[in-house]
Amino acid sequence: MDPTRIVLAACWVSLMLIYLLGDVLRIFAGHFTPGRMAGREAAGWMWTVAAVVMLLPIVMILVSLLVPATPLVWITVIVAGFLVIFNLSGLPYEGFYDNMLIVVGILLNGVTIWQALAWRPEATVAG
Repeated sequence: MDPTRIVLAACWVSLMLIYLLGDVLRIFAGHFTPGRMAGREAAGWMWTVAAVVMLLPIVMILVSLLVPATPLVWITVIVAGFLVIFNLSGLPYEGFYDNMLIVVGILLNGVTIWQALAWRPEATVAG
């Protein structure tokens, strides 16, 4: 398997864990109120959007390993770029730890985009 595919999958695993760590810390820090998002009552559609956003890195793990190289590069750039914009739109968060994790996630998305754009799959020997 092409090593870049493994690096991309690892980037998505790392991003998913950063998101989950932020959620866990938010709960333990007391910056979470059940049934509320961004300080207001959360509608059902908001939970669906949250689920889709959290599913993106999980789905991208498999996409990184299974999709042909050319579409994979662009799918990776689009999804990682979307997540950067989505995360920037939520700043600032209540806790420093949360803001720090979002910045790390944004940097990781930058690394993911860079890895995808720098990938030269035709130079890799199939084996």
